[in-house]
Amino acid sequence: MKRLINQQPHRATRWLLGLLPFLLLLALYVGASNARLADNPNDKLLPSFESFGAAIERLAFEPNVRTGEYVFWQDTLSSLQRLGMGVSISALFALVFGIFSGAIPFVRANLSPLMTAISLVPPMAILPILFIVFGLGELSKVMLIIIGIAPFLCRDLQQRVEEIPAEQLVKAQTLGANSWQIILRVIVPQILPRLIASVRLSLGSAWLFLIAAEAIASTDGLGYRIFLVRRYLSMDVILPYVVWITILAFVIDVLLRLLSRRCFAWFHAQANH
Repeated sequence: MKRLINQQPHRATRWLLGLLPFLLLLALYVGASNARLADNPNDKLLPSFESFGAAIERLAFEPNVRTGEYVFWQDTLSSLQRLGMGVSISALFALVFGIFSGAIPFVRANLSPLMTAISLVPPMAILPILFIVFGLGELSKVMLIIIGIAPFLCRDLQQRVEEIPAEQLVKAQTLGANSWQIILRVIVPQILPRLIASVRLSLGSAWLFLIAAEAIASTDGLGYRIFLVRRYLSMDVILPYVVWITILAFVIDVLLRLLSRRCFAWFHAQANH
């Protein structure tokens, strides 16, 4: 008798099972929205899809009267720029720190306790300090993302370096490789796909810190717009923006996964065995 834990769904079945929860949530929303609108046509809590369409058309395809910008796309561009800068700088810093701290015991003994302590500080608690030190411009928002995810990336990359089999390092030394050659030819190629995996895991936190920074001090961005219209209970704007943020996060995650599979096919082939 074939056990349930050994049964694998076919590709079509897997897609259907994955879509089913979304379809159920959509049906629940439509039913609840229709019920509330039947009682009160001006209800703002669960607006109809026609309201969503009108709001997105106004923000995405009609220029702002005051600035002439297309608000939806300007918000998206501003948020993606901040997110890209914060995540890229964090990843670069984590790569350098993780490699040297993981590979060189003296560096690990010196810097690892400090990074552990920094990672325990809640980033949101120091948000006012960031605004005081760096001002209310772009730098403070990017710094919040960096402080929020860089410690996690650093500690994760350090651990991944330490997990590289010692036999590989011994073989490289036997062949005459010095410390720099071991780092560049043995450690770096193996750590890069793990860096991409760590960045994918940290994207949710990066979006959280971005939205928080934009909500407090910004003049554009997806988070800024959500918190700006909340005072008017504009759920017809808030919900599409939340869905759009989710789509962007999903697309970025897929692109990183495809990049990893394309550039480091050997790593994924090894992981599948």
